[in-house]
Amino acid sequence: MSTLRTVMVTRYMQPLREGGSLPALAEADDGFKYVVKFRGSGHGVKTLIAELIGGEIARGLDLKVPELVFAGLDECFGRTEGDEEIQDLLKASQGLNLGLHFLSGAFTYDPAVNKIDPLLASKIVWLDSLITNVDRSFRNTNMLVWYKELWLIDHGSCLYFHYNWEGWETKATGPFPYIKDHVLLPQATRLEEADRLCREMLDEDKIREIVQMIPDEWLTWESQNETPDQLKTVYFSFLRQRLNYSEQFVKEAQDAAKAFI
Repeated sequence: MSTLRTVMVTRYMQPLREGGSLPALAEADDGFKYVVKFRGSGHGVKTLIAELIGGEIARGLDLKVPELVFAGLDECFGRTEGDEEIQDLLKASQGLNLGLHFLSGAFTYDPAVNKIDPLLASKIVWLDSLITNVDRSFRNTNMLVWYKELWLIDHGSCLYFHYNWEGWETKATGPFPYIKDHVLLPQATRLEEADRLCREMLDEDKIREIVQMIPDEWLTWESQNETPDQLKTVYFSFLRQRLNYSEQFVKEAQDAAKAFI
């Protein structure tokens, strides 16, 4: 079974305040720097689950995503941190967190400056329709340009159904109105081709493999009675149904794109 590498965080470098989950730049015991998202943040482990699933599905579609790693914090980490808010965050984040390899020198994608291939734009719109990613807008593109290539970051806002499990089956095949705000929608002129290609690259076995990567310790919630295996089954079933719904969400994106014509 596939899994992520595990590193131990050795140095907290600086907070990245623009993220709602209070991510930070940190150094790990492998000598690399990572943008770490912490389980002790206000959004909790569900942000990490969304980041893991969204990022690894993107990778499975041959889209560029920084390497994801499990980032461990031991119980002593952060005791000498001077900022009380950060110290509390680190104390609440003992165990496994999630890190994204830091792309040094990358700059934020600017739709007014950086034009990209229509098929690539279509694949990214397709991905975000599949995983219901509400956060790739003109206001917050969550894409970087690194060595002249487009990289996707920050999928922590996708799969928002998991903040309210009730009726998840209906949500899997329901409309996704936020696609109208997607920053790449005006350039996504090859959505039907992207649908065909992505469906060839992503199947139920790949989805199941990605869902199985979720650590059990991220799936013990006070508000839920289900076991980790039962919750993984819900994530898998949601994504499987969403995948089978792709023809409809492609049409929804095409209809939304007409507003830009």
